[in-house]
Amino acid sequence: MRKMLLAALSRVLQGPAAAARPVSRVVVASRNYADFASEATFDIKKCDLHRLEEGPPVTAVLTREEGLHYYKTMQTIRRMELKSDQLYKQKIIRGFCHLYDGQEACCVGLEAAIKPTDHLITAYRAHGYAYTRGTPVREILAELTGRKGGCAKGKGGSMHMYAQNFYGGNGIVGAQVPLGAGIALACKYFGKDEICLTLYGDGAANQGQIFETYNMAALWKLPCIFICENNRYGMGTSVERAAASTDYYKRGDYIPGIRVDGMDILCVREATKFAAEHCRSGKGPILMELQTYRYHGHSMSDPGISYRTREEIQEVRSKSDPITLLKDRMLNNSLSSVEELKEIDVEVRKEIEEAAQFATTDPEPPLEELCYHIYKNEPPFEVRGPSQWIKYKSVG
Repeated sequence: MRKMLLAALSRVLQGPAAAARPVSRVVVASRNYADFASEATFDIKKCDLHRLEEGPPVTAVLTREEGLHYYKTMQTIRRMELKSDQLYKQKIIRGFCHLYDGQEACCVGLEAAIKPTDHLITAYRAHGYAYTRGTPVREILAELTGRKGGCAKGKGGSMHMYAQNFYGGNGIVGAQVPLGAGIALACKYFGKDEICLTLYGDGAANQGQIFETYNMAALWKLPCIFICENNRYGMGTSVERAAASTDYYKRGDYIPGIRVDGMDILCVREATKFAAEHCRSGKGPILMELQTYRYHGHSMSDPGISYRTREEIQEVRSKSDPITLLKDRMLNNSLSSVEELKEIDVEVRKEIEEAAQFATTDPEPPLEELCYHIYKNEPPFEVRGPSQWIKYKSVG
């Protein structure tokens, strides 16, 4: 009774219009493109220099379009590698397999600073570079599963992927470095305004053939950027236990060098632009050391925690993850929104799942095509098999 009297009193006080007044609703307007900044400027870590008076800039401009592109590319590589890990544990991918998650800022930052006509060669941790050089995810995963639709027709696997102006994917430790210098020599010989990015890891940095290549490249002033991806461990050996000097950017002696934060895509991009201009201007080779980190073990047979702690891995993930760093920059400077980035995440996951479906259902290459594609545009010829009585035909 008391509640009814209070309600009646309330209606009298509010007047007759109260009954006709519509119920108010809270409407949250979604952000449109006009709400976002078009670009932002960021401070980046200063590079350590060797035999250089000036280095790359300490600020970098990031446009909204660039940020979204970098974010999607790095997320695609991250998800692709996690899917590869899953397929390997399901025994769908077999053999050697070296994952790149954690190091995405390196391949994406390098690609953002060079031209499609420039050249790149790397070691066996090559999935990310295959993607940034233009290979679709489905062809990369299909190559890992040994299918005909793979980028090397299912015959190369994890370590031997190729694309336009991308020369692999090389399984022999350090052996791609002399090849990279040879590509740079071709660029100079033919008078093209092109350079070659030659990558290797900290574990390969002690190879003698690398120092021989430094010498020839310096003598001939080759347009070559030597890039050491220092992820702190060569297989299971820390750099401190493997090298008397861990200043890899100084290893070229008379070749100038820079040490770069390889977990920051903007730092990698600006340093690579600087190095590329050095080579294009005819000054000869330059050496870059990218300080980075891999989350997985060296290969799939390595759990990655016998020579480093879980706490160390988690600390890097929480403080230096390249995707998180870019994401925070974009959100804190109104270059994107949480909702927009989540949409990209959903799109990437869908692409990876569709690629994995293709990679597990595409047929394997037939045995008679085992020796195809040894040479390009050559007449067919016979190749001896495991014994002299077994022969295969090679078709270009």
